[in-house]
Amino acid sequence: MSDAKTSGSVYQVVNPATGKVVETYEHATDQEIESALAGVHAAYSVWRDVPIAERAKVVKRIGELFVERRAELAAIATEEMGKPLGEARGESKFCGEIFEYFATEGSELAADQPIKTFSGGKAMVQRLPIGPVLGIMPWNYPYYQIARFAAPNLMLGNTIVLKHAESVPRCALVVQQIMVDAGLPQGAYVNVFATHAQIEQIIGDSRIAGVSLTGSERAGSAVASIAGKNLKKCVLELGGSDPYVVLDTDDVAAAADLAWETRMSNTGQACNSNKRMIVMDDIFDGFVARLTVRAKHLRPGDPAKRAEGTFAPLSSRAAAETLAKQVNDAVSKGATLHAGGVLGDGPAAYYSPAVLTGITEDMRAYREELFGPVAVVYSVSSDDEALTLANDTAYGLGGAVFSTDTERARRVAERLEVGMSNVNTPAGEGAEVPFGGVKRSGFGRELGPLGMDEFVNKRMFYIAD
Repeated sequence: MSDAKTSGSVYQVVNPATGKVVETYEHATDQEIESALAGVHAAYSVWRDVPIAERAKVVKRIGELFVERRAELAAIATEEMGKPLGEARGESKFCGEIFEYFATEGSELAADQPIKTFSGGKAMVQRLPIGPVLGIMPWNYPYYQIARFAAPNLMLGNTIVLKHAESVPRCALVVQQIMVDAGLPQGAYVNVFATHAQIEQIIGDSRIAGVSLTGSERAGSAVASIAGKNLKKCVLELGGSDPYVVLDTDDVAAAADLAWETRMSNTGQACNSNKRMIVMDDIFDGFVARLTVRAKHLRPGDPAKRAEGTFAPLSSRAAAETLAKQVNDAVSKGATLHAGGVLGDGPAAYYSPAVLTGITEDMRAYREELFGPVAVVYSVSSDDEALTLANDTAYGLGGAVFSTDTERARRVAERLEVGMSNVNTPAGEGAEVPFGGVKRSGFGRELGPLGMDEFVNKRMFYIAD
């Protein structure tokens, strides 16, 4: 994930559709950080002892509030990071589903697991909370990222310190209010507008048991280093350059449309977006032509209105400029820009959706993540060539393989070096489906059964005969 938006140190609302500063927030003082740590530690001693069935009622209510307040939540996200309003409403609804899932399934997921013994007695694995955990969240899905981290941990009985991206402070505050209104004990979830130096102090504090970060490789490396130095568990969900392999299709236009719509979701700012489309050579020309038609018919629009045929801005001017540099580098070295790729006038953050082919290994676009609305398409002539290209990346988040022959697609998908591999769908999605990657995409999992298996004490409990 790009961190062009979050590299600054000011908590500030800047509307990317206009580039205008709307509101600025002060950093937390050291005293406020200490108060947060003391509060979350005290709340843990209370929350962990609440029966899980009772915790589930609060977690369920959190989800209901995300749905009930989705209009308010969506308007805030649209202004802060340019998310199209309809997508922002959908994100809030999905958060409700995540909290509902863990409220419903959490008791079973955290139940004692009997172990077959051969020497008598009874043995089991218990899943117990470990204490306050720190979440460092990104701007691209300002509610969903929190939900998938917070829901399983609150069900387990852990408490939370949340440090959100500097660019979405209102999103951070509205989620804090939901937690309070849902009935969490005071201090069980606390938002902090911390500096980078304060984050290092929080991770090192003896009252914090672990840290989860979703963000860039650079941020992940820094957090993992600090966590390791302090012997703290960490979960990292970092960048991705997911392969999207189309081996064959009965309808080239429909296949290209699905690929385009997947790539344009959230204006291309998704870690597991299909950033590398790998298409068999016999359908390549038609596939690219269809993408080009889709791109050429778009014009800049207001994300709060999102009229048909328009595109939203990126999250910030810096993000748009970074993407433009990556694409320009490719074109200067021989790549073909079929459509789009125009950086709009500043200070707004518009970058017209682009279609790019002819990428070679000497171009930044071959190795770097393009975090925005650029469809990069490669031509291949065999399944083995497709697989080799798909795995030729430092990232390993997700991937998808399409074919009219499901078994053919499955054979290729089985060999993808990723944390999430999909056949004939862009991505398996749902509160019950684990999310996470390998290689430089990070480690650990969120959502589904594995989401409750990270910040947990898997205690062996043995009773002798």
